[in-house]
Amino acid sequence: MLDKPTTEFWRGIKPLANVFKPDSLPETYIQNAPTDDERYYVPFSETVSSRPLWISPSTNRWCDILMAKGAGLVNRHYHPHEVFAYTISGKWGYLEHDWVATAGDFIYETPGEGHTLVAYEHHEPMKVFFTVTGPLIWLDEEGKSCGHFDVHDYIALCNAHYEKMGLGGAEFVKTLFR
Repeated sequence: MLDKPTTEFWRGIKPLANVFKPDSLPETYIQNAPTDDERYYVPFSETVSSRPLWISPSTNRWCDILMAKGAGLVNRHYHPHEVFAYTISGKWGYLEHDWVATAGDFIYETPGEGHTLVAYEHHEPMKVFFTVTGPLIWLDEEGKSCGHFDVHDYIALCNAHYEKMGLGGAEFVKTLFR
């Protein structure tokens, strides 16, 4: 619920009575999405974890906060679809590019781009909000496909982690489905 307005120009406007269209789902509201509570971060690699915020099994997409508390690495991969990233804190980049992202930086990854995500040592943990569409295609050292990771793999990883952490397992993860 919104705070009571005080002097805002819109204070007399009444909210809509019928917010949702038939068969629509409610919005997802997650307070303090980039929390420091590590129980909410699912290990994605030995050095990088992911906090799922929104998952669409039917469209093979998800939004998450990717976190590394120190130097980190996500395996070489490419995306057949676009990816959007917004840096919340820390320092990260791709070995294949000459930029390094820090707090406030936005990145659009074009479909078909291969890269090796790395997190740098920094006084703040790397936390990046990602919107991922489609699978990650794992690449070997020569850039050849050697596996994949899609929304269903992500869901299974999240289910197991949240069960282990006592946070509701698959039932909790289903609350993120839209």
